[in-house]
Amino acid sequence: MAHEFPLRVYYSDTDAGGIVYHARYLDFAEHARTELLRAVSQDRPGQAQLISEHRVAFVVKSISVEYHSPALLDDELTVVTTLEQAKRFSMVFLQRVMRASEELATLKVRVASVNLDTKRPEPFEPWFAEAASLV
Repeated sequence: MAHEFPLRVYYSDTDAGGIVYHARYLDFAEHARTELLRAVSQDRPGQAQLISEHRVAFVVKSISVEYHSPALLDDELTVVTTLEQAKRFSMVFLQRVMRASEELATLKVRVASVNLDTKRPEPFEPWFAEAASLV
């Protein structure tokens, strides 16, 4: 299944020509993953609680982006996120930035779970991968 995050392109997302600046796609994807985490952890610890109480954070280990077509000022976009791979310490998300049925950018994001005190990998909670794949 896939998680969908709708957004609109604002002036601050664009360059002087009204085209979305390339780095903004990273922000769009980050916001979509944050909302995915919020959706799957409704009755479990959320991001703020994982950080403050459990001392665990999810960090981007690697990311690749392929740009297909530009997004423009005032476009309505959707970031479609699917869990492509789940391992004990990392997960790979495929994120597609869409304008209606047109794919504008494709991101492959490897996220690691890290203990904030030791700065070492921390296993994902067992429920997380299953919940993320069901959204």
